[in-house]
Amino acid sequence: MPYPDSMERAHFRTLVREAVAELPHDLLMKVQNVAIVIEWRPTALEKKRAGVGPGRTLLGLYHGIPLTKRGEYYNLVAPDKISIYQEPIEEMCLDDDAVREQVRKTVLHELGHYFGIDDDRLHELGMG
Repeated sequence: MPYPDSMERAHFRTLVREAVAELPHDLLMKVQNVAIVIEWRPTALEKKRAGVGPGRTLLGLYHGIPLTKRGEYYNLVAPDKISIYQEPIEEMCLDDDAVREQVRKTVLHELGHYFGIDDDRLHELGMG
């Protein structure tokens, strides 16, 4: 049974901030020029870009060029963006604790993409 009621956006935003704040300081200092935003749900285009087919869900999405793919001419670019999708996360969770844990896992997963880690490796690391 999914999360019974949609939580307030401000509370969900707090959960995202907590997940970021829990990152090790050394790792957090390496994250630069990235906006983490909360969106209600992914668009059809975002799902397509992420390779998410019909009947599957998308909890978050990294929009940008991973650190491992940036060359010497990578400069003067808009910030990368990590979208965290509130509705799909809530739909798969039963309570506040489950939402908190899924937000944490989703933030870590998308930051993994920022650092150039692919989905297969993220799954191996338990961040799938």
